[in-house]
Amino acid sequence: MRRRNHYDVTNRVEIARPQAVGDAVCSLLAEHYPGIDLAPVQTAFKVFTRLYAGTLRGFHGCDTWYHDAQHSLDCALAFARLLQGRERSVAVVDQLGARRAVLGVISALFHDAGYIRKNTDQATNGAEFTFTHVGRSGEFLADFLPLIGFDQEAGMAQQLVHFTGYELALDAIQVPDPKDRLLGFMLGSADVMAQTADRCYLEKCRDFLYSEFEVCGIAGPAKPGGKAPVYDSPEALLRLTPQFSDKMWAERMDGYFQSVHRYMGAHFSGRDLYTESITGHLDRVKRLIDADALDELRLKPKAIRAAEMLAAS
Repeated sequence: MRRRNHYDVTNRVEIARPQAVGDAVCSLLAEHYPGIDLAPVQTAFKVFTRLYAGTLRGFHGCDTWYHDAQHSLDCALAFARLLQGRERSVAVVDQLGARRAVLGVISALFHDAGYIRKNTDQATNGAEFTFTHVGRSGEFLADFLPLIGFDQEAGMAQQLVHFTGYELALDAIQVPDPKDRLLGFMLGSADVMAQTADRCYLEKCRDFLYSEFEVCGIAGPAKPGGKAPVYDSPEALLRLTPQFSDKMWAERMDGYFQSVHRYMGAHFSGRDLYTESITGHLDRVKRLIDADALDELRLKPKAIRAAEMLAAS
């Protein structure tokens, strides 16, 4: 069966539905950590649903297109798989353990919570927080984690989430424990793998990411007092995607993050379905660029935002 737009790389988990992803993640955790307390994870998925649907007190709900609910759910699932792959591959003494596993899954789930507008924010769209969303996500985690028994890790998680962004230099992220730092490498890697392995990745860059970049001033007409835009059209963004990806994999994925992405193959017992999908996307966009045929990207992605989350709940 051809992979469906709102399904993961296995075409079995509906990554637009929190319940489906939550069940898959809890199953993976229970399989590797017998007796694990899954209540914090289950609570996190319920709160996530309310946050993104706009029914959590103090928040408007998701209104961004590229950084929608599906991406964060996809990231949480990818993280759980990557973690399981690593835990299978190393000695027990080197494993990260159940508590760090739960913390990592919850951090992955809320790593983009900073895009959600608070009722007190003056912004009219979450994409206005593109340059500050990671810090805002950290603040959300710092407030939420003590409510589920992770008060001791709240400050560290506030730093940990920065491995998914560019607001802090990687060396400036204050996570000194080697195992916690490794958790951050896996979190940053899962974020990249989930979004770039998405069935509609290229079309989402064109239709959704460009729109977010217009809102924050990276694309489109220059904003008064702002920096010069990087992209003047969706096609320009697509043409620079291979270059951006190559740099990110060299410097982060295979560089600073120490190639922890390789453990995804261990989860799948050999094949890394994420990297296969990513390679396919990048090979395709390079061919289309060379042939001046970017109009052949014809998938029709749908963003899973507040309205869609409400309808599904």
